[in-house]
Amino acid sequence: MDATAHIEGKPRCHCGVFGIYGHPEASVMTYYGLHALQHRGQEATGIVSSEFLPEKNKYRFNIYRGIGLVADVFRDEKILKSTLRGTAAIGHNRYSTTGSADNKANIQPFVVNYKAGNLALSHNGNLTNFHTLRERLHAEGTIFQSTSDSEIILHLAAHSRHTDQVLQVKDALDLVEGAYSLVILTDEALIAARDPHGFRPLALGRLDDAFVVASETCAFDIIGAEYVRDVAPGEILVIDQKAVKSGKTRSLWSSRKPVQHHHCIFEYVYFSRPDSIIFGENVDKVRRKLGKLLAEESPVRGQGDDKIIVISVPDSSNTATLGFVSESSKEGIEATLEIGLIRSHYVGRTFIQPDQSSRELKVKTKFNTVKGVLKDRIVVIVDDSIVRGTTSRQLVRLVKEAGPKEIHFRVASPPIKNPCYYGMDFPSREELIANRLNGDLEEIRKELGVDSVAYLSMEKLLEAAPHEGGRNYCTACFSGKYPVPIGRETTKDAHEA
Repeated sequence: MDATAHIEGKPRCHCGVFGIYGHPEASVMTYYGLHALQHRGQEATGIVSSEFLPEKNKYRFNIYRGIGLVADVFRDEKILKSTLRGTAAIGHNRYSTTGSADNKANIQPFVVNYKAGNLALSHNGNLTNFHTLRERLHAEGTIFQSTSDSEIILHLAAHSRHTDQVLQVKDALDLVEGAYSLVILTDEALIAARDPHGFRPLALGRLDDAFVVASETCAFDIIGAEYVRDVAPGEILVIDQKAVKSGKTRSLWSSRKPVQHHHCIFEYVYFSRPDSIIFGENVDKVRRKLGKLLAEESPVRGQGDDKIIVISVPDSSNTATLGFVSESSKEGIEATLEIGLIRSHYVGRTFIQPDQSSRELKVKTKFNTVKGVLKDRIVVIVDDSIVRGTTSRQLVRLVKEAGPKEIHFRVASPPIKNPCYYGMDFPSREELIANRLNGDLEEIRKELGVDSVAYLSMEKLLEAAPHEGGRNYCTACFSGKYPVPIGRETTKDAHEA
């Protein structure tokens, strides 16, 4: 997926997190890390740095947050060089839930100053026991500054009976449930943690003597850091001066009983960049396999001298399309990969939206066809997923204007029938085309206006994902099987990440 813009109609990942400890330009490295993670959140961004003040013999947390893209919020170089001083920092890119995009109080990282010192947090995921914990803390007199579930973790840490900040954080994480990949900054340490299910990704890297933590390894590549390993599900990783000197981090584990891992399989389908290593595997490799298995299950064959043109919906389905064409050729199908859709990378979220009478203009601001490639050809459109179906339908209309002989739609994932409660922003169940039309492929075909439509099966989706080391996956958005119980506590308007 392109790191500069979100495609309308696709689900959105709530955020990306980054942390670094032991680097003289920690905030600058965090800036570049967040830039690489821009695709995981484009509505707001922020950085907190930890600066030691020798004259006062204490630490000071510096913070800068704003609405917009990373390059816009931190446009002034003085912010990174002068305001955000220190050798440790954490950062956050954010998507919000409906109605909260402009609430500045919800922009992370969150910071508190309390009796044990300073604490800052960046969170990717959703807590499923949010309401229960918030009501309990309210009853104890806690005052909340935001409507975010993430703030809960800071208050729980502050209420811990331990005096050590690391143990306070551990106490807090033993109480929360749901999905979380966290980077937490204390006065003397950087903490990285994942929930026991391992829903969302989180990786550990090295940059010279410094340690780096990020949602995706593409954030390591931009600053020249080396990928070390993933933070394990249920692990609480502590990075401090001892770690910098020894080169070894310290691991704590949740006191809860081990649970089966449930990595979000949609990270492979759409969210993560193809150049990242996610859950221990290169995303490009998995995505190519998705395309190959899709061609194996649902090939498109021509008759006689018909030429089959395969195009992607740029940029998120590019890699799966390569796999689809490769497997088609192996099966003896004369299929050619072509660039049939050109995408504009300069359409921001503030672009003037057309009115209801000119909806097609909205998709045309983002895509245009290469008409000479598509005219009189059998065209196969490969996409990673279909959510509402609105954008897919508009794209098909756009392709039809180029005069193809046939249009076939192939989807490199199963039908999305259910919302996510673990860190992805899906529409309601009623808005999902596969649920609305009861999974009826013929009805979906008619609504999209194509000659045929086919999805990758659940069996093949799981076959494409790596399973070494007992890795298992959350497929709730496809299957409706939620690993962590859901209820009123996880409704979309109850919280945001």
